[in-house]
Formats: sequence, C-alpha cells, structure tokens
Amino acid sequence: MDQTASALALASLLCLAMASPTAGANGHGGLAKPELVRREVVQGMPRGDSQEIRVLTATFQPGDSTMFHTHRSPVTVYVLEGQFTLELEGRPPVMVRAGEAYVEPPQVRMTGFNRSGNQPLKVLIFYVSDPGTPFLDESR
Repeated sequence: MDQTASALALASLLCLAMASPTAGANGHGGLAKPELVRREVVQGMPRGDSQEIRVLTATFQPGDSTMFHTHRSPVTVYVLEGQFTLELEGRPPVMVRAGEAYVEPPQVRMTGFNRSGNQPLKVLIFYVSDPGTPFLDESR
C-alpha cells in the first residue's frame, strides 16, 4: 500500500470512528464530531516510504523549561492545561494557552517555558518523522 493509500485508509477509519454512535456515561447516544483546533500548511515533512508518528505528553512545573533545541520535522503542540511560552530564535515569543495548538517549525532553534509561578503546564505533542529520527536535537 503506497503512502497516499495508507493516509486515505487511516482517514476513512477515523471518519467511521467519529461517526459511530456511542453511549455516554449518561446513557445518551450521539454522534461525536471533531473540532478543528489548528490548520496549517507546513514545510519540512519527511518524504520517505514510511514515517513514524509519535504522540507524547509533557508536564512542566512552574518555572520549568525545555533545553535549547531544534526539530527535524514540524512538531504540533496542543496545550491541555496552563500556558506554554515558546521562544524561537529570530522571532517574537509565542504564548499558547489551554485549548490552543501551535506548529513548531523544523530547523529553528527554540526553547519552551512554563512561566507561571503556581500552575503546572501540560501539553500533548504530535511528531511525524522518518523512522528512528530523534525527537529533538540539542542546540547551543
């Protein structure tokens, strides 16, 4: 199965899953519908015959930060709780709040922070790369 056929098959399965009625805890059935959080055309996606998809979570305590780093492919960060401050080299800081997503560009040096003095930050991260590619490369 080629890359396009695989993507279409996955999209079809997701659509079927979203359209299937489910009974909630309250006993009511219904249709689950996806809500678009962010849509963006990106450059730098892997082009090999196969890709590795990673979904990661991270929790930052107040004052925590990431190391200064780059990614080889775009990274999508969805903030579950708190506010994520991203500092990307040569660009103004970006604040991503709970319920928002941001696509980190590839090959841009960056670091991320939880600047809150008392609230944890929780993020959900989506990364598509060539198989075996490191999630990040430390940058100085």
